[in-house]
Amino acid sequence: MAYNFIDLFAGAGGLSEGFIQAGFEPIAHVEIENSACNTLRTRAAYHYLKTNNKYKIYISYLKGEISREQLYSNVPVEILDSIINLPIGDENNELIHQIIKKSLGKRKVDLIIGGPPCQAYSLVGRSRSKTKMEGDPRNYLFIQYAEYLEKYNPKMFVFENVLGLKSAKGGHYLKEMEKIFHEKGYQIKLHTLEAKNFGVLQNRKRIIILGWQGNKKSIIPNLEEIVIENNYLVKDLLDDLPIINAGEGVDRFLKYRTETTEYLQFHALRNGIDILTQHVARPHREQDKEIYKIAVLKWEEKQERLNYNDLPGRLKTHQNRTSFFDRFKVVAADLPYSQTVVAHIAKDGHYYIHPDIEQNRSLSIREAARLQSFPDDYYFEGEKEGANRTAAFKQIGNAVPVLMAKAIAEKIKGIL
Repeated sequence: MAYNFIDLFAGAGGLSEGFIQAGFEPIAHVEIENSACNTLRTRAAYHYLKTNNKYKIYISYLKGEISREQLYSNVPVEILDSIINLPIGDENNELIHQIIKKSLGKRKVDLIIGGPPCQAYSLVGRSRSKTKMEGDPRNYLFIQYAEYLEKYNPKMFVFENVLGLKSAKGGHYLKEMEKIFHEKGYQIKLHTLEAKNFGVLQNRKRIIILGWQGNKKSIIPNLEEIVIENNYLVKDLLDDLPIINAGEGVDRFLKYRTETTEYLQFHALRNGIDILTQHVARPHREQDKEIYKIAVLKWEEKQERLNYNDLPGRLKTHQNRTSFFDRFKVVAADLPYSQTVVAHIAKDGHYYIHPDIEQNRSLSIREAARLQSFPDDYYFEGEKEGANRTAAFKQIGNAVPVLMAKAIAEKIKGIL
């Protein structure tokens, strides 16, 4: 029988997907954002249909042959209901618990996973906030997390967050977390992980806190020792995708340009399907496209990043000339990992310029998803059915890389 989990602050489900791929069974996902919940429902539909030999129905949805409503009509209502679209907090916890109880039945919870929104702890979030995020209620959502630990008493928990958690308010929040987790009966171990050590072609650092009951310290894995050998470059993640220009692409569906690459095959990101969705690029102003070409040429010719202040005067429209010099940055094809994909990608693509100067654009939704190691049959929803580029980029930028989550899950599975 598979170990189960509850995912709190689930987002688009990157952490959850890794655990499912490692053989864990989701009891419930709790998430405040409507679009992310639709993504979670669609992914839950995928897993149900794949398991029950009805995968063709999901393929029909990716092709646009059936509606989202028709897709969901093929899935038991209790599975869809286990995606709980409510903010975690005193006003909603009782209702959330009632829904979880229906899904859980007589079973006990093995694991709680998830991490509260990271803006309250991130260095960027604090730098952009006039109050340094002081007084932001999201700072204390870990207290709610701890309440769920007390309620469900899982054997272990996995708490994910940004590196800035260590320094936020001089480490105050981290000390408070340790204190409250201990009060709930859990010992903890903090790990600082780099996604590039898990087969992810992205430079992304995150904190993972493992919590456990009882005297298990001697067998708790050191996640920082995990290193999956990587002999691949970012181009191995991009090369099979159709050539599109700014503002082009099809939400669903396109054909791949070439056969799969060794990287995509090794990590099963293409999933054996021949249907490509959400390879859609945002449109750009002519001025930005001119800057993109300069940035790509600078990298191709000199292996140097573009400094904003080096641009011709007519192209410099930002008043800030003292920081963010690298606000235009190429996702270099010839490196083993890209820069960190963050939620700001939903606002503009300047920090994620495609390395092919002929395409002259920022990354598509699918390319960003691949950098987060989401498989190609993972579909990112909006509130309404149909393409929502902004919602998809935001979900992808906030996610935990699937391959990293899977490796963590496999380590935990060995000691539960």
